[in-house]
Amino acid sequence: MGGIMKLQQIRYIVEIVDHNLNVSSTAESLYTSQPGISKQVRLLEDELGVQIFERSGKHLTKVTPAGVDIVRISRDILSRVESIKAVAGEHTHPEIGTLNIATTHTQARYALPHVIKYFTARYPKVSLHMHQGTPSQIADAVGNGTTDFAIATEALHLYQDIIMLPCYHWNRSIVVRADHPLAKKADITIHDLAAYSLVTYVFGFTGRSELDSAFNRSGLTPRIVFTATDADVIKTYVRLGIGVGVIASMAMDPEVDSDLVKIDASHIFEASTTNIGFKKGTFLRAYMYDFMERFAPHLTRETVDQAVALKTNEDIEALFASMDLPVR
Repeated sequence: MGGIMKLQQIRYIVEIVDHNLNVSSTAESLYTSQPGISKQVRLLEDELGVQIFERSGKHLTKVTPAGVDIVRISRDILSRVESIKAVAGEHTHPEIGTLNIATTHTQARYALPHVIKYFTARYPKVSLHMHQGTPSQIADAVGNGTTDFAIATEALHLYQDIIMLPCYHWNRSIVVRADHPLAKKADITIHDLAAYSLVTYVFGFTGRSELDSAFNRSGLTPRIVFTATDADVIKTYVRLGIGVGVIASMAMDPEVDSDLVKIDASHIFEASTTNIGFKKGTFLRAYMYDFMERFAPHLTRETVDQAVALKTNEDIEALFASMDLPVR
């Protein structure tokens, strides 16, 4: 084998995949030329003796089976390179860095503000970026290395290479207008809920699957008339009389939502768990440990390191099973 594989070539093939095989938008995002990228990819393929991409004329049409494996390992290489930089940063400028967090609206709006406020005051030179998305977008962002931490209830378990640490348990509340019949009822059951139109989260968002499971367990079908990805929108439609809201209990603000009646539903639905996830092999900066402990006080540096050393997320779950996680 004549050539020497370059880090730049590895970065190019990963970026091309992340830009849906569009070489011109890849070149734009990397501030380089399209022919330059195409040439480096060809050189890499020639050196390896396999095609990474299938082509039709000048266009890349798909990733070859060999390419899928090569791109996967390339992502790992690039994340190790980031770890090398992080180690250096930790020793030269421990107070300087970046922290990218991907999360859902509920977390960003209700669970994270006090942590973010503390963090930005404590680490003014760390640039913090928060990205909101669907649970699967959030897991993808960690999987492909574009974000450091994912904070979500769903979907993270789909990824074997993400370490998931449980932060807290939370449950749901029923939300109705003050003039609604349920507002006066003493003990609400799932059968009472089944009699009304419901307004709740989109499937795949914020513990929604537990709502469906609870109805299934009782042999009932929920009458869902409106779904949204965020609790503030759901409450707006409850106010309009569209239906009975079912949202995360933490998403009720005593002042802003004083016109609505909140009824605890923890006896109807099982609790859900919010996790913080990061890619295996991530070098955790001191400020990252601090962020986790601020968000979930049981996640001390020692506990996090202990969890990281375990083989599977099942082992990690077992480690935390004996701990009393906070409930929100």
